[in-house]
Parts: sequence; C-alpha cells; structure tokens
Amino acid sequence: MSARYILLAGVIAGFIAGCGESKPPAPTSAAPTAAPASPAVESAPSAAAPAPSAVEPTPSAAVPVTPPKNLAARNLDPEKIKRGEAVYQANCAACHGPKGEATPGWRIPGADGRYPPPPLDDSAHAWHHSTETLERMIREGSPADGGGMPAWEGKLTNQQIDDVIVWIKSLWSDEVYEVWDKEIEHKPEPPKS
Repeated sequence: MSARYILLAGVIAGFIAGCGESKPPAPTSAAPTAAPASPAVESAPSAAAPAPSAVEPTPSAAVPVTPPKNLAARNLDPEKIKRGEAVYQANCAACHGPKGEATPGWRIPGADGRYPPPPLDDSAHAWHHSTETLERMIREGSPADGGGMPAWEGKLTNQQIDDVIVWIKSLWSDEVYEVWDKEIEHKPEPPKS
C-alpha cells in the first residue's frame, strides 16, 4: 500500500473520529495566546447584523503565525501570505479568530439555527474545499439556512480574496496540505472501466 493511501486513510479516520466531538482544536505553539472573548465571536452572527465593509489592513493588526515546515514547497507567494494575513486580521478575525481557530462549539447551531464561524486552519473542513469553492464562499457568503458568513463581493478586491485564501492555506499542516493538493485541488480522474 502506498504512503499516499496510508496518509489519506489516517486523515479520513481522524476526520471521522473528530466529527462527533465539539472540543476546540489544540494549540499548535508552545506559548498559546488567547484572544479576549467578545460577544460577537461567542455567538452566531445575527441576521440583523449590518453588512460587512472591508477594512484596510494595518500592519499592527497582524498576529504572527508559525508557518509549517514545508511552506516553500507549496509555491505559496510569501508576499501574498503577508498581504492575506493583514486583510484577514482586518476583516475576518473578529468571527474566525486571529489564527483561524474559530469559536468553541462551532459545530453546534445557535438559537437562530445558524452555525458559528468554523475554523479555517486544518482542524475543520476548510481544507475539504477547492480554491474555487473557497473563493465562492468568500464572495457569496454562506447559504442563508446554514451560517452567517456575509458576502464580501464588492467589499474585498479579487487580489484581497486571493491573498486571504493563500494565507488560510499557509495555516494548514504539511500533511493536510499535501492531501488537499492531491485529492481536492488536483483530484485525479477516476479510472475508466
């Protein structure tokens, strides 16, 4: 059995084992930094919440993230990562957390039936989607019956959306990124019978 299939089986088994749990992801650094809790982060977004408006990123808004060891092999542009982190911190971190870790209990719908923002790191399902799907979710927002993700079309530029997605991908572990790249982004054609 190839290492690829063993890795894929391990990732799938881990995903299945984690589906029933609602504990937050374990911290990835030796000295975790906790963001202060705010009511907007702890509860599901309200349908009456004002429409988002893009905020110009400021250098002081960035929270340093320790990159995976094999980041260079991914061909992710370091400048896009830097710009994406700044855009993320200014526009997305209030809901998804400063490091993409989201809210505890993100798998449980709120009183309004909507799910809180999920993690964007590799502890949830962001990596189960292609770049095209991630772009669409950012532009159009989440379906009205599921979550409270607002549409960012017209509020963020195409470049800002692309940069944010590159930054999100930089949060994923090397193992998850490899599986995502081979099985999601560049999914092989099924064998012809």
